[in-house]
Amino acid sequence: MADALGRAETAREVIEVDTAEKRKQVLEALRAIIDPDLGQDIVTLGFVKDLDIDQGQVSFTVALTTPACPLKASFKKLSEEAVEGLPWVTGVSVEMSAQARPKAPRPEGTGLAGVDRVVAVASCKGGVGKSTVAVNLAFELSETGARVGLLDADIYGPSLPTLVKTDDTVLRAVDGKIQPVVHRGVKLISFGYAADQAKAAIMRGPMVSGIISQLANDVDWGPLDYLVVDMPPGTGDIQLTLTQKIAFTGAVIVTTPQKLSYVDVVKGMQMFDTVKVPTLAVVENMSYFVCDSCKERHRPFGKGALERLVAEYGIENAFDLPMQAAVTESCDRGVPLVLAHPTGDLKHRYAQIAGAVVREIERLENNALFKPEVRYEKGRGIVVSTADGGERLVDPADLRRRCRCASCKDEHTGEQILRPEDVADDVYPEEIAPMGNYAVAIRWSDGHRSSIYPYDRL
Repeated sequence: MADALGRAETAREVIEVDTAEKRKQVLEALRAIIDPDLGQDIVTLGFVKDLDIDQGQVSFTVALTTPACPLKASFKKLSEEAVEGLPWVTGVSVEMSAQARPKAPRPEGTGLAGVDRVVAVASCKGGVGKSTVAVNLAFELSETGARVGLLDADIYGPSLPTLVKTDDTVLRAVDGKIQPVVHRGVKLISFGYAADQAKAAIMRGPMVSGIISQLANDVDWGPLDYLVVDMPPGTGDIQLTLTQKIAFTGAVIVTTPQKLSYVDVVKGMQMFDTVKVPTLAVVENMSYFVCDSCKERHRPFGKGALERLVAEYGIENAFDLPMQAAVTESCDRGVPLVLAHPTGDLKHRYAQIAGAVVREIERLENNALFKPEVRYEKGRGIVVSTADGGERLVDPADLRRRCRCASCKDEHTGEQILRPEDVADDVYPEEIAPMGNYAVAIRWSDGHRSSIYPYDRL
């Protein structure tokens, strides 16, 4: 009997050792999967949860940082392939989920207390299609599995009731909290649901600011992964009030190709920089159309504004959207385009925009977005920190001569206006300030104030 018990105990130890070795092999295989935005493998990042091994059957969960992660399907496929490659594995079950992350502190007792991230969709002039972008971004995020709300913060011209037609648009209050309208899983709030759409809203600024604050904070949003806020156009008191009342995670700026729109985008970025709200992406709407006859792209509003934003500000997430009849048709029907045309080109583009927004937020939350320190030291020059912990010196006069602003370089021909000999060798930065996520703005000792340099050019 003692021998039999001894043999059983030894067999159990062998099984335990064998299982421990299998677990080690599974985790080692999964280390080959790298999150491209965070730069680390999914095991080190703590994404792999609930690993269970039953002989040759392996099951585990990959808990990403957000349910809207654009790499969800890719991670699942790569995880299955990595583990299936082990010789003893007979089956793999991978469940995808999202792990809770620390969220920006929001006042308890307000409707925003359960909201993880708030994304502003803004423009500094009207008529650029900002509301259309906001609606489709919100519903695209929802399509990926995220819990999403959409706040139409334009009191003077609420567009949500037109862009999204629902059967029930009556706002109700429960326990003192306004209940949002829900359509296809997205929670919706607009002043248009509470006012007569046929009458213009005639109110002074303080009253409008109070209504916006009420719509944001007195609504029972519940737990949300993303709240998309369709901002009123401009950079005035109402916009600043919103940024003060709501802790925005970041902003998506919508523009069109005209020069005037470019100037307004810069104003918008500067406004958000002032209140410490990072620009997540820029969307150039109505960028072009494809002719039915010649199949060529035509740009009735010109070309180059988006390219300038990328070149001068180092913006990585820049997208252009074409003019299509489907956009007007879906807006008139009150059906978001991403739902009305689930396999179209614009649906794919909105998926790219949503993915970029999610990734940029993730990089910011994980401090994975490298922003070099840029400072001026007398006698050394401009000092730029590098990703490997080192430093790089830049000659101030050389950098000043390479300014690409509209005063120094012709925006249409690309010809250099600034003559190198007009820049003194002893010019130096009087102020260096971050501009967006990817650039710095420099005020020079010679009085020049419009120099902006992307980090990758430094």
